Amino acid sequence: MTALLQTDCPTLKLLARGKVRDIYEVEEDKSGLLFVATDRVSAFDVIMKTGIPNKGKLLTQLSLFFFDYLSKAPETKHIPNHVITSKIEEMPTQVQKYRDQLEGRSIWVRRATVLPVEAIVRGYITGSAWAEYQKTGTMHDIQLPEGLKESSKFDPPLFTPSTKAEVGDKDINIHPNELPKHLPDPALAEPLQQYALALYSTAAAHSLSRGLILADTKFEFGLLPPSTPDGKPVLALVDECLTPDSSRFWPAEQWAEGNKMVGFDKQFLREWLKSGGGGFGKKGGGIEEDPVEIPQDIVQATWSKYEEAFEKLTGRKFVA
Repeated sequence: MTALLQTDCPTLKLLARGKVRDIYEVEEDKSGLLFVATDRVSAFDVIMKTGIPNKGKLLTQLSLFFFDYLSKAPETKHIPNHVITSKIEEMPTQVQKYRDQLEGRSIWVRRATVLPVEAIVRGYITGSAWAEYQKTGTMHDIQLPEGLKESSKFDPPLFTPSTKAEVGDKDINIHPNELPKHLPDPALAEPLQQYALALYSTAAAHSLSRGLILADTKFEFGLLPPSTPDGKPVLALVDECLTPDSSRFWPAEQWAEGNKMVGFDKQFLREWLKSGGGGFGKKGGGIEEDPVEIPQDIVQATWSKYEEAFEKLTGRKFVA
């Protein structure tokens, strides 16, 4: 099975090619955009040479599941999102000619001005946050209590934003108090934080009911065109939503403070790279690293984690 690393839709206008998604504009309807999830995989801000077949389709299906779930949950149904349809036959005719390439991995969305920040929520300390805490006792420059262990739980969860980097640059963690100056309107900072925390808490409760801990996740938000008489743009959830690419899911029965958790996400791939897999890390880590080939056993092991997460969270088998 071959991974789709790059889409080829010559009659559509390519607006952006991110770490995973290709985004197109369609001449016949510029109020919407086409989001296509490829099978590219990135780690430590580096896009690898090898993709994971069907990963883009799984990410799309899982995002759609959570967009729908959160739009109906009492705690989050007031939070708009950008989804219009995932059905190719309901998309503009220019898109439909690429059905064979796009079906199952594409979403037609309302066009939004994406905010230049990642809205990260952490329910447990792990990853880069744990590394920072060990050095300074802080997380995103937030002073934390002494005595935390790896995988300790935060109660309540903490909002820890970062800047949103372009491909080839590195996201920069910032203190929540710094968020307003990174936004086009500082007044957006408070509702953005409230939305992110509500979305996390609702998704975490659902995940736990399925035997998974949502350790942390990152959301992206954008501004949709005004839809009310006051003429104000609408803050909405955009991009992907609660996938193994953007979230850490752990098996609940294995969690304990002090445990280094390996869950249903790309942490398996990260650990392989950290061990020097494929020669990664020779330049000291980070965006200056060269992409590497991922061997098939690591591809398959990573895919198995993604697939298991999908089936646990949605309650159904993944069908490509």
